[in-house]
Amino acid sequence: MKVLVGVKRVIDYNVKVRVKADGTGVETANVKMSMNPFDEIGVEEAVRLKEKGIATEIVAVSMGPAASQETLRTALAMGADRGILVQTDAELQPLAVAKLFKAIAERESPQLVIVGKQAIDDDSNQTGQMLAALLGWSQGTFASKVAPAEGGLEVTREVDGGLETLALRLPAVVTTDLRLNEPRYASLPNIMKAKKKPIETLTPEALGVDAAPRLVTLKVAEPAKRLAGVKVKDVGELVDKLKNEAKVI
Repeated sequence: MKVLVGVKRVIDYNVKVRVKADGTGVETANVKMSMNPFDEIGVEEAVRLKEKGIATEIVAVSMGPAASQETLRTALAMGADRGILVQTDAELQPLAVAKLFKAIAERESPQLVIVGKQAIDDDSNQTGQMLAALLGWSQGTFASKVAPAEGGLEVTREVDGGLETLALRLPAVVTTDLRLNEPRYASLPNIMKAKKKPIETLTPEALGVDAAPRLVTLKVAEPAKRLAGVKVKDVGELVDKLKNEAKVI
């Protein structure tokens, strides 16, 4: 079984995000970047499927600027066999990413696509669902457990009321939740081996996909700073402030 895994280059989760002075976006110059944590979980799950003898090949896919090769090398060091970079400096929105993934899936013919449930930069939580719809494949979103089953996979997913277990026929799309696994650290020998693993570079035009943004960002602003709290003498004063100042009652 061939597995495609999506990996996105994002601002590292330990970095405090700063808005640009002109309000056009967030500052990325000289900022530490890393693999999206949900995608890291996806790579780990694919590697575990390979270690169990279920997956035969893992192909890591990233989309974005040339620097995304670093993210692909991280995935290769974790255990992916080869990488594909769709190189573009344009802003890629979820629908465009799903269309590019569809084009790659049609070239590679995988039985399983694993992507993070969301990226920590835009929090869209759309790509996996859109990809499944475009391909017409079964999908298991917010997966907290993935196990082989007769004729496909059994996916336990996290829903508002608890856990839901689905039986998926392959080919399928799975999006990963935080509790699916604990990603491994790449060892030094594997980091060195990753440097020799192949990365194929493509463009949206070569895949026949129009990746132009459909949404325009008008302005980005930091949230308003919280005001300092105040002490009140009694319940009457508290109710008065909630009613007349905060206007929440």
